[in-house]
Formats: sequence, structure tokens, C-alpha cells
Amino acid sequence: MGNSETSVVLQVEGMTCNNCALGVSKALKNEGFQDVQVDFASGEALLSPDSEHPVEEALQTINALGYKARLPETEAGPAPRWSTLEKRFYFTLPFSIFLFGHMFFPESAWINHPLIQFLLCLPVYFTGVLQIGKSAIASLKARVPNMDVLIFTGATAAFGYSIGGVLLHFGTSEVHNYLFFETTATIITLVLLGNVLEHRSVKQTTTAMRELAALQPQKARRIIVIVRYEQIEEVDVDQLEVGDKLQVNTGDRIPVDGLVLEGGGLVDASLVTGESEPIAVAAGEQVVGGTILLDGNLNMRAEQVGDDTLLARIIALVKEARQKQPVIQKLGDRISAVFVPVVLAIALLTFTLGYFVFELRMAQALMQAVAVLVISCPCAMGLATPTAVMVGLGRAAKSGILIRGGDTLEKLASVKTFLFDKTGTLTSGKFQVKDLTLYNGIDQKVAREQVLALEQHSNHPLARSIVDRWQEEVEAAPLQAVEELKGIGLRATDAAGVSWAVGNHRLLADNPPPAEHSFYLLKNEELVAGIDLEDEVLPGAATTIQQLQALKLRTVLVSGDRQSKVEAVAQELGIDELHAEQLPHDKLSIIDAATEIGPTAMVGDGVNDAPALARSTVGISFGNATPVALQSAQVVVLDGQNLQQLVKAHQIGHHTLLTIKQNLFWAFFYNIIAIPVAAFGGLHPMVAALAMAFSDVMVIGNSIRLKYKKLG
Repeated sequence: MGNSETSVVLQVEGMTCNNCALGVSKALKNEGFQDVQVDFASGEALLSPDSEHPVEEALQTINALGYKARLPETEAGPAPRWSTLEKRFYFTLPFSIFLFGHMFFPESAWINHPLIQFLLCLPVYFTGVLQIGKSAIASLKARVPNMDVLIFTGATAAFGYSIGGVLLHFGTSEVHNYLFFETTATIITLVLLGNVLEHRSVKQTTTAMRELAALQPQKARRIIVIVRYEQIEEVDVDQLEVGDKLQVNTGDRIPVDGLVLEGGGLVDASLVTGESEPIAVAAGEQVVGGTILLDGNLNMRAEQVGDDTLLARIIALVKEARQKQPVIQKLGDRISAVFVPVVLAIALLTFTLGYFVFELRMAQALMQAVAVLVISCPCAMGLATPTAVMVGLGRAAKSGILIRGGDTLEKLASVKTFLFDKTGTLTSGKFQVKDLTLYNGIDQKVAREQVLALEQHSNHPLARSIVDRWQEEVEAAPLQAVEELKGIGLRATDAAGVSWAVGNHRLLADNPPPAEHSFYLLKNEELVAGIDLEDEVLPGAATTIQQLQALKLRTVLVSGDRQSKVEAVAQELGIDELHAEQLPHDKLSIIDAATEIGPTAMVGDGVNDAPALARSTVGISFGNATPVALQSAQVVVLDGQNLQQLVKAHQIGHHTLLTIKQNLFWAFFYNIIAIPVAAFGGLHPMVAALAMAFSDVMVIGNSIRLKYKKLG
């Protein structure tokens, strides 16, 4: 393992906020590890070990910081039933309950005895040293002080003051005025409880990721040939290779991406489409690994396996996206960076003013200072953004929308203008013959036969549309010497020596046609027919445009197609602003102009759309788009026929940003109110510890709400 040059993922237990993750990241980088990425929510540390920096050194470095690092379950066995954090909480709980009992039984001599209270508090305090103290010291070493610095300082102050009181006043009635052992133990136990609840709550924000991972099939039925007979063997999915023949039965998850060879059935493809309605598949069609064959049986050929499958790429993309922080997170990070030193200063000032200026008893002044330390919560600010981003990314991924980064979610929420390409985006890209116009007395049947005869020699998609439409209705006329005219069309002669040609407007040279058509048929250089093709508008396109406009968003159609065709589509969809006959560099100018008004989203799927996708604030493409378009886009809608997902993507971005703002408001509001109240003696340290413990859970709970709330 030490000589591995590939990335390794370590499981890190005990991180509770971004400051923890930042401390681990800094420590690993200081040791010389490369490509370090630490995510506190998933509890993962990604790094690249080498011969000089083996993975064992990384484990030691992280463990020295007070966390518990281990190799993933596949390499080091399953995770324990109870985490170290949970074990420590349950260990301290009975001691704290006994100590707390003196408040209910003030006459009990043994439970109120100073030595008994000291002995009951001692194991709790040492547990706090192991859990909270080590983390506090490690964060100070990494120069990223975290919440544990405040908690440990407060608990230690109360514990030390109590020991001093016992030593100075043991055997006197005054000793009980100096005993705060129950405060020390309760603070530590409540903080551990808060960490346990927080740890469990954070896991809820990553359920979408775990659900995606759970979709990955573990087994497959591979068809092998033994002595000319086919047999079925069950193998692990990671053993499959490209070209393997597989059998899938009703109820099975399709193991990998591939092509149906035989059979068919109904497939739950919600993984790709985001819709629950099943789709029918048959021989010759593609299927995606992780989708479910609801009904039917099929044999398929594996074409994408391992990390190359769509599901594996989705999971990798979502994991990568979590590392890209929204701009708004920088505000919380900047405040968190100075939060601990400021609170320490406020606590010191509280004690100094209380004892020396307002002449409070030392115990009272100390308890108010401890309450300030315990009530403050920098973790809430650190949790505000990443927890909401994780839920937003997960909800989008489950809907068949891949969003590359939390920063993209924030940009989506701010978009003011949606710009659309036409062909293949708002329209299906599958052209149909709309009309055939005849000129100069040619017979309709003859015209169709000649067009079919010429176009069947072309691989152009528009030509194939004509062939598909007419080949079952007429027979192609026999032609000789078919010649391709580059960028124009085709020319040939028939048995009688008549010249026939079909092509675009360039075929007419300088002779303008009586009307504009998609293609023209010439007989001996004379126009005899015009063919009009129609690109079908996608179902739901008009509804999508209406919904975007209802959200006060501008919609603009930008296309390289002719003015008349672009106007027709714009009119059908209700788009007011359009730009036709635009070359790729023209689209960039339009995007720049729109961006001056506000952030833009460009929606396209072709090679010529790639520059515009990259230039816009947010580039949006589809799962069936060209590779260069996919590479240029920050948002990928897996189902290219479902434009409704564009509205959902915008709404997820909007509600994620709204959740982040709510979380940050709560975190700021809580600290701004709670710290002064504690400083002026309005909170007992134990109450402060309880409030602090639940402040993080409040933030995380609001983020979890994003998973279920109604969008729109």
C-alpha cells in the first residue's frame, strides 16, 4: 500500500465541522501528502500516498490529531456497530447522572461529599480530554482553532476551580461554594451527546449518496459457452469485462451499461430520467446499469463496466461536486476562522469585568465566563453551507440532474436569463417531411421517386428523414453516376440521360426560388420541386418555457438555423426574443450582452454550443449530447427529452441557496443573542451546554428538510 501512486480514501471518525476537516487537511499537507481533500460530512479523506509518504503515515497523522482513521470497509473489515464517540458518551452518562443527583438530594451526605464528587467527575473529565481535549490541542497545532478549544477551556476551568476549592476548603462548610464538578461532567456529557446527534444527523444529509451507491448491482449472471452449450454463472459485477454476454430476468438490476441482444421488457429508468414511468426496451437498444427490469427477460452485451458505467460516473461526479464550495460559504468560513479567538477574549473580559469591576464572587464570574465559552458555537456556521449543498446535490442526482459543484447550485439560483439552442434542445432533432411543392409541371410520384433515389445515397440526418418517410410509399428511380456535391447535395443521371440533383439553396446558385424550402429538386438544372422538413418540438417544451417565464426569467432562442424556422419555433413556444442564423462566435456576443443584465444559463447539446456553454454563467446540457458539450456544461440533465428538469434544476438551486441563508441566519442569530446573555449571567453553564449541543442539530435539521420540501 505504501508504494501506491493512486488515490486512497480513508475513513475518518470524529470530524464534526469544516474546521475539523481543514485541520486534518493542513496536517496531511504539512506531512507532504499530495492531492489532499477532506470532507467532514462523509468522513472521508482523499490523498495520494507514495513511497516516501505511505498511507500508514497518513493514518498516524490523523490519529495524532485526535480523530480515528482507518482504511475503507473493503480493505479493513466492516465499520464497528458503535463509534468511539458513542461509546464515550454512554461511558460518561451514568457518572454525570450521579453527580447531577446532588441537586435533587441536597441532604445526602455521601453524594455531596467533595471526594465522591471528584472521583465521579474524574473519569468524565479524562474522557473529555481524550475526545475534546485532543481535538482542541490538535486544532491549535494546525492553527485552525475549533469549537473544542472553547468547550475544553470551559470544562477545565470549572474542574480546576473545583479542585482548588477542595484543596483550600476541605472539611469546612465553605467547600460547597467552590464545587462545580457536576457542571464539568454535564458540559462534557452534553457536548458528547450533541456530537452524537450531530453525527447521526449529518449522515441524513448524505443519504442520497448512499442510496445512489446502493443502486450499484453486486452480482451478475454471465453467459458462458462450455462445449458448445451455453451456461449461466453468477459473478461479482467488478469481474465483468466489455463484451461479456449477460442474462437479466424480471426484478433484476441491470448490472452494467450495455446493448440488448435478445428479448426485452419494461425498465424502471428513473435513475436516468428522474421519472417513475417505466420504458420499454427491445433488441438493439441501450440499457443502463443500476436500472431495474420490472417485467421481461433479456440477454445483453456489456459495453461499459466498472468506473465507466453511467451510475459510477454519476457517483464520482457528485462526490467531486461536494468539494466545490459556494461563494456564500466564504462568509461563514471567514467568521469561523476568527470566531474562537474572539470568544476566548469575550470570556476573559466577562470574568475580568465581573470579578474586578462589578465585584461578583469569583465563582459567579467564572461560571459566567464558562457559560460564554460553552454557549458559543462556530460549528453551526461551518455546517450551514455544506450540509445544505450535500442535500441539494443528492436531490438533484436522484432526479436525474447532475450538478458539478455547490458553487453551481448557487449560480443556478441567481440565473436571470435562459438561452436555448433550437435543434436537439427544444426540438427532437428528428426531422419529418412536412410538404412537397411541385414546379414546372412535374408529377408528384416522379418527384418523390427521384428524391428518394438520390437521398438514399446520403448519410446526412436530414436525408435519412426523407428516406425513412418515403421508402415504403414509392420505389426509388434507377440512377447512374451518383455524385456528391460537397456542402450542397447530390447529382446523378437516369437511363434517358436526364440530369437530376437534390440539395440545399446553394444548388440554385444565383437563381432565387419562388419560395423557401429545406431542399430543392432540379431536373436538367431547372427547379421542379421543393421539400419542406419539420423538426418536431419536444413534448413539454412549451410548458417549460411558460414555467420559466412565470418565475420572472427571460427566455431567449439562439440558433444557427434560418430566420423563418427559428421564428416558427419561437412563436410555438411563446419565446419573445430570438436570434437566428448565429454562428458560434455570434452566440458568445449574445451571451455577453445578456450577462450584463444578470447571470445566464445556456442550454445546448451540440459541438457548436460548447463555447456558449462555457461562456455562460451556467452551462446546461443533456445526457445524449456530444462529448464536448457535456465537458463544457456544469449541469447535465440525463434525460434529453425531459425539459421539465430544467425548471427542477433551477428550483433545487434556489431552495438550496435559501436553505443556506436560513442556516447562516440561525447560526449568526444564535451566537449574537446567546453570547451576551451568557456574559451577563443569564445562563447556567449546563443550560448553555445543552443549547450549544442542539444548535448544530437545528442547522442540520433544516438542511435535511430540503430533501422533502415541495419545490416551486
